[in-house]
Amino acid sequence: MEINYFALWGSFLTAFAAAAIFTPVAIWLAPKIGAMDVPKDERRVHDRPMPRFGGMAIFIGVMLSTFIFIMPAFIPGKSMGGLLIGGMLIYLFGVADDLKNISPMLKLLGQIICGCIVYASGIKLNFIDGFLGGGDLAFGNVPSFIITVIWIVGITNAINLVDGLDGLAAGIAAIASLCIAYAGYTRGHYVATTAMLAIAGGALGFLPYNFHPAKVFMGDSGSQFLGFCLATFSLIQPVKSATVVAVAIPALVLGLPIFDTAFAILRRVIKRQSIVVADKEHLHHRIMRAGFGHRRSVMIMYCISGIMGVVAVEYSRGLMVECLGLLAIAVMLLYVLLSDTSNKKIEIHAINIRKEESKEKKSRKEECKTKNP
Repeated sequence: MEINYFALWGSFLTAFAAAAIFTPVAIWLAPKIGAMDVPKDERRVHDRPMPRFGGMAIFIGVMLSTFIFIMPAFIPGKSMGGLLIGGMLIYLFGVADDLKNISPMLKLLGQIICGCIVYASGIKLNFIDGFLGGGDLAFGNVPSFIITVIWIVGITNAINLVDGLDGLAAGIAAIASLCIAYAGYTRGHYVATTAMLAIAGGALGFLPYNFHPAKVFMGDSGSQFLGFCLATFSLIQPVKSATVVAVAIPALVLGLPIFDTAFAILRRVIKRQSIVVADKEHLHHRIMRAGFGHRRSVMIMYCISGIMGVVAVEYSRGLMVECLGLLAIAVMLLYVLLSDTSNKKIEIHAINIRKEESKEKKSRKEECKTKNP
């Protein structure tokens, strides 16, 4: 397939411009329809009601770019309808959650339905079929169906769960999609590259309004839609010999949110809690408790995601030594940030500082009373 540079640049710029234009519209619309995030518990890191309808701008940007640049060049034998219908449904499920706070099980059911629609359209992890026989009636289709749906649901939830700080999910999605786009470009997967650039454009067009201090949140509609697009658009290029690589690249790029999601599930299982119960023990919460502040915590997460992105690119080029070296650096950073000992010491230090500050305030008040009886 020949390179269409107009489609590559057009896909990115169209999604970027549309997201940037429609985000202020989403900010204006959110309070009118009740799409506001009110800080009702200590898990929230913001202290005032915030619009959480920014996903609308991302959705419009990515979908507009998809209709203009991706559909005309889509792969023969594959159905774009599954991706479009699945993307629209996952966005609508997110909107319902932003407006009505639907139950986690209903949200999961919606994600599974969207994954099934995508599989039915012919977009799937077909290397499982290669191992077990393949063919329309082969036994291999059952594992392929299960793994494909798990992949889509897992990545969708990984981006959804990492959306805990201003600009975090949008930035990680942009980094991931740009790295996957570059890896796809070097392998000649130009349709997938165009699709990934659309995701990057939508996320980056929204990011200036979402970076700390945020003017708007993307909400579940935005985070689920971004996760769904990353999971599905990375699978649309049908190169059987490179299918394992095509799966490994997004898995490596999204290593940080995938790790955070797996760690959250393990943590809740050990504590005998429901895996859908929200808490304040995610990686970004721990970094903030270490005293880095909101912006620096997000930038640290960006850096780790960037390292994982380079690992994925190096892997796609067969540079395994460099890949393992960078992966070791990322693992060491995660160990430092997740170290219970260091976090506990920092928390104790922070508590002591707060105690000293409260003592100083009390002493100042007493001095004021003695001076002005």
